Amino acid sequence: MGSLSSPVLLALFVASAAVIWYAGIKLSDTTDVLSERLHLGSALGGLIMLAIATNLPEVAITASAAMSGQLDVAVGNILGGIALQTVVLVVLDAAGVRPRAPLTRLAASLVLVLEGVLVIVVLAVVVMGTQLPGDLSFARVDPASLSITALWIVGLLLLNRAGKGLPWHEGGDAPGAQPEPRGHSKGKKEKSASDKGIGTTRAALVFGAAAVATLVAGVVIERSGEEFFGRQGLSGILFGATVLAAATSLPEVSTGLTSTKLGDYQLAISDIFGGNAFLPVLFLLATLISGKPVLPTAHHTDIYLTALGIVLTAVYVAGLVFRPQRQFLRMGVDSLAVLVMYAAGIVGLATISG
Repeated sequence: MGSLSSPVLLALFVASAAVIWYAGIKLSDTTDVLSERLHLGSALGGLIMLAIATNLPEVAITASAAMSGQLDVAVGNILGGIALQTVVLVVLDAAGVRPRAPLTRLAASLVLVLEGVLVIVVLAVVVMGTQLPGDLSFARVDPASLSITALWIVGLLLLNRAGKGLPWHEGGDAPGAQPEPRGHSKGKKEKSASDKGIGTTRAALVFGAAAVATLVAGVVIERSGEEFFGRQGLSGILFGATVLAAATSLPEVSTGLTSTKLGDYQLAISDIFGGNAFLPVLFLLATLISGKPVLPTAHHTDIYLTALGIVLTAVYVAGLVFRPQRQFLRMGVDSLAVLVMYAAGIVGLATISG
């Protein structure tokens, strides 16, 4: 990439972002269709299949960085995207909610609170893992990445159980929340696909093609973007936490807007929380590829971004419990707080990475 001119690098970056956006829409639609037809269930379908699908750019970047021995890039890519993906909820709150009401008020559910807690717990273990010795591993696996993966799997099992009903009033859903059950948009997408004569095989082929396109675009956007924005004076850490994180979050934006458009606000938040809980699992992938623990290579800026992700997630968990009514600038007070905190966090990141 270093031999290419800046206009060509910028064109590659923008083209890759467009591919990720379009492929993200196709991934979302086909994932929902396949989830319904294969009877995966709303929790497993949303938290496993879609979490992996919408994070394919991060999967590609992490694998590429681990194969080339750039472990710090792998760590920064994973942790830098979590805070920004949480900010995607601000976009959905401001642009996707109809009728006008705070997103967390309409989506309030104890299951979503549990999903947010899972994100916080996983990120806390990430911080603990960064403090372990770099040579602590067995059979190419370190205890931190293995613990994170185990926690994620256990969390999914508990969330799947919670999705079938909780011993609370209305099964854990708040009164006055979205009128239709969580995941109803998947059924609508499946019906629309059936009406158009789209079979399961075709949906699977489209899913596969969109996944490959996203993987390739993920690598191109990281390589071209890092070179181009580096020439503009943007450090690698700031680039990864802002520009690259925003570009690789495009699938979450497209799937979230689709869900909110169909009134499935709970699924929109679940997709974000599910993706954020899944991203640290990629440390296991990076460790297996590189053959040595990845988390101990984390910089202080990575730990800082992890803490920022915890704080932003906690704000939305509180919003799901308190269910704000008032809006400011078309956002709930929780979304406004997240936006301000994220902006302040990036300013702080610039000071410690300079």
